[in-house]
Amino acid sequence: MAIIYLRASGSLGEPWETLLQVLGNITPVIEAVPPDAVLADVSGSVKYFNRDAVEIAKLVRVRTLALHGIDCSVGVASNPLLARMAGSLGPPGAVRHIPDTPQAVTEFLSPKPVTALYGVGPKTARTLCKYGLDSIGKVAGTSEVTLQRILGAKLGRLVHERARGIDRMRVAPYAPSKSASAEWRFGRHEIDGSVRSGALLELAVDIGRRLRTGAQVARALTLTVRYADRSTTTRTRALSEPTAHTPILAGTAQALHDALGLQRARVIAVSLRAEDLMTDRLSSQQLTFDRRTESSRRLEPVLDRIAARWPGSVGPATLARSRQLEAQSVSTGRAERSP
Repeated sequence: MAIIYLRASGSLGEPWETLLQVLGNITPVIEAVPPDAVLADVSGSVKYFNRDAVEIAKLVRVRTLALHGIDCSVGVASNPLLARMAGSLGPPGAVRHIPDTPQAVTEFLSPKPVTALYGVGPKTARTLCKYGLDSIGKVAGTSEVTLQRILGAKLGRLVHERARGIDRMRVAPYAPSKSASAEWRFGRHEIDGSVRSGALLELAVDIGRRLRTGAQVARALTLTVRYADRSTTTRTRALSEPTAHTPILAGTAQALHDALGLQRARVIAVSLRAEDLMTDRLSSQQLTFDRRTESSRRLEPVLDRIAARWPGSVGPATLARSRQLEAQSVSTGRAERSP
């Protein structure tokens, strides 16, 4: 196989939609990796365009930058695992290729910390480090039986294979999204917490409608705040139950924001990302005797259909007030800067 992984550099939104559009002219075997990346199998395109995978990757990167102003970090390898790691760990705006040889794969993986191995989360990494397995090379040199005793049969086998650069996954076109994100950019350096709260509510409404329309629910929510000095803060919180209910998403987003204690911080953008998505049919929901909550849940699909037909016609009443506050904030900022 010839796999390309493209990740947009320095973006808070969902540039993967643009990347899908560009790659659609190269290969039909494309998988979205929201919010900012895509995987593509260009094995068939190599023969069609008479170019190798690296040349195709460079071509796609140039097209994306020239036509859409999005620069990408690109990884090229023989399987999705290595391509994803090459694109994520490589320098911004560059194409990094891992040759399909055991020596090249070993040289790429061995010196990296075990946390860099795709599929190894913080909990698994801590467990491995307790046994001195703090690098991918050390994990690869450990027997599969030993790893299964430490991590369990299934996870131990998976980690053992991936530490050696083996990935049995394939690029899955039209796979359901595993996350959904939305971004709000302010017209000025925003220091008013009430304006930021209104923006978070707007984002929660947008994400909630998209999840319900796609028959999905989220199990975690991530807030990203970008400041005027280009630094960012990211916080994630697991939801009490899988949900697409807007009030829960909005309440969680506000709680994450309040916990940051931003006060007079100059914020230029906020982003929300619903993560660990699953089909709503597979989720369970806590029974409640709160009639207002139950009525709200039943009303949401109706409001979604109205909003789809007449955009902007329905929504939380507090959104109108928050939009007014933001408009006043922007106009005040302009007046303060005018001579």
